[in-house]
Amino acid sequence: MIEIPELAFGGLAAGTVSALALGGGLWRSRRERARLRQEMTGLRHQAEQSARAGTEEADRVRQAFIAELEHLVTRRMPAEASRIAHPYVPVPGPAGPEGAATAPVLEALRTAILQERKRVDAAARAGMRGTTREIQASLYRLQDILHGLQQRYDDPELAQDLYTLDHENEQSLRRAQVAAVVCGAWVGLAREESHLVDAVTGGQARLAGYRRVRLHNHLEPGTALVSHAVEPVAIIAAELLDNALRHSSPDTSVVVNLEAVHNGVAVTVDDAGVGMAPDERAAAQRVVAGTDPIMFSDLGDPPRMGLAAIGQLTRQFDLSVDLSTPSPYGGVRAVLLVQKHLLSHIDPALRPAAASASPSTRTGEVPRPEPWAEHAHTPAPGVSLPGTEPVRASRSEATAGGSAEPETRQPVPDPEPPAAGPDQPASDIGRPAAGPDQPVAADGDDLPRRRRRRVSPDQAAMIRPSAAKAASPARSPEEAAAALGALQSATAAARDAARSEGTTP
Repeated sequence: MIEIPELAFGGLAAGTVSALALGGGLWRSRRERARLRQEMTGLRHQAEQSARAGTEEADRVRQAFIAELEHLVTRRMPAEASRIAHPYVPVPGPAGPEGAATAPVLEALRTAILQERKRVDAAARAGMRGTTREIQASLYRLQDILHGLQQRYDDPELAQDLYTLDHENEQSLRRAQVAAVVCGAWVGLAREESHLVDAVTGGQARLAGYRRVRLHNHLEPGTALVSHAVEPVAIIAAELLDNALRHSSPDTSVVVNLEAVHNGVAVTVDDAGVGMAPDERAAAQRVVAGTDPIMFSDLGDPPRMGLAAIGQLTRQFDLSVDLSTPSPYGGVRAVLLVQKHLLSHIDPALRPAAASASPSTRTGEVPRPEPWAEHAHTPAPGVSLPGTEPVRASRSEATAGGSAEPETRQPVPDPEPPAAGPDQPASDIGRPAAGPDQPVAADGDDLPRRRRRRVSPDQAAMIRPSAAKAASPARSPEEAAAALGALQSATAAARDAARSEGTTP
């Protein structure tokens, strides 16, 4: 039987163990709470630091975005807008990595500006096209009035003034026509098939300094243009010659050569002017090529429409103009290439070229004097140059190479050998003449003399003038103009009389 002291000792021991176990648990829980409290404090500190860092990062991103927007608006967008009109303007890059997202903005800006420029340019072209159409119609009416006055009056001085006014009107008409072509209008004239040399000469006749142009025709007689290519070739030739005349000294000449090439005909224009820098020549070549659209805002102030009109015509009519080669005379060389499908042939016997056009070097005939040489070496009235016959100037020659019916020139047989003069040695009397195009060598310091081409007796009998006509002196220009005016007046009166008789019951 257990005694009470032992029982109390056992209970006390059990209570002590329980107290120790309970105290250890309390200590462990307190330490766990302290650790949790410390972790919570650390997490709260980290959260505060993260929040502070996030705020700072957000502020930095906001500031960078604002700086990028300011850089985009103040520098990149204006440069992009200028670059559309001037490709050489550099566009700055983004200010930071955040600017990579602004590329679509610049692309959208570029598209919007191009569309707006096209809209404004189309409106300007439409307005200019309507204005030039009215100006062209008025100038054509004035041209008809001047032609009527030229047919009506016989006074040589008045006729010369009318020819001068007609030439000035032709220059104004050319400027209006070029402006209309740049605006996308039709060339304004429908012409039949014509000799190519006539088209180039017609373009030359529309310029103020046409006397400085030296045209050399190396084409086969009868080389012509199809009807729809005549006026475009004349416009392009006029603009190329105008540029050459404007950018060269007034005492120099502009040389034009018409030559047959493998792909067609080449019209080469060389001037002795100031020339162009390589970048200017490249820019001009891009304009005349007609591959890129041309806008009014690209033509300068005042607008230079000559090359722009050439670009429009080369694109519309399958022509090509090359400005990449400098001229051997120090200026600019322009080459107009007319393809074979734009060429035709006209029988020169049935439809000869205009009398004012340069004769072909392939026919073997002696070239006629140039328009400027005619003014420089014009003899006195009634006096003919040695080795030439007096020829009455046609209307086309008086109007600077305009198209007109060619004048018929008949060869005159050689007269009887003259007696020896004071300046001619007796040994030259009866000397056989050289070939038709070969000069005769002279003795001593005398200059070579050209003999007339020999004709057969039958031909001489057919073309020999009558004795009265041979004995009559040569007419002066005033008498020739008066006679021509009288003939025109009589013809007009006869036509009016015939018309009135035909309408009278």
